[in-house]
Amino acid sequence: MPNIKSAKKRLRQNVKRRQRNRYYIRRLKTESKKVLAAVEEKNLELAKEQLKVAMKYIERAAARGVIHKNEAARRMSRIAKAVAQLEKELSTQG
Repeated sequence: MPNIKSAKKRLRQNVKRRQRNRYYIRRLKTESKKVLAAVEEKNLELAKEQLKVAMKYIERAAARGVIHKNEAARRMSRIAKAVAQLEKELSTQG
């Protein structure tokens, strides 16, 4: 535990920031998993809906500096690719 006043304040700030960052990371992971679950179920409509929500949370996390912008781009690309692949698969079937 810190003894110096400024170090105590930094500790408080770091705890708050860590909680906030963990919230955003948890949220974007949850939303991304929902997209992938919809893709697994082959539910295109739900997947597209969830994709919008997931992208919003990923962009938000990147804007706040929780994740790097390139990581955000990679995450968005991967889930969008999964949805596009599902759409292509369903369009060729029927």
